[in-house]
Amino acid sequence: DGDLKFSLESVKKLRELMDENRHVNPHMVVSMASYSPCDEKDLPEEFQPVCKREDASMVFERLNQAVQDDDLCEICANAACTGCF
Repeated sequence: DGDLKFSLESVKKLRELMDENRHVNPHMVVSMASYSPCDEKDLPEEFQPVCKREDASMVFERLNQAVQDDDLCEICANAACTGCF
């Protein structure tokens, strides 16, 4: 995301955390604007510097969107994915 680089496994973990938060209670609408992965105890350590940024929520959302389809990312169809051979 811009000059920021994260491992694919960490971004997948981020997606899991964000997806779990969205599906905690289907009867309760949780605004993603008020949700922050930074509050998650299982957030990978490499995201801690992002938590200090004003645009953290946007960075997390872009990363989450980048790995919505695992297969595409694994074969580098997504420009956000790096490390392909």
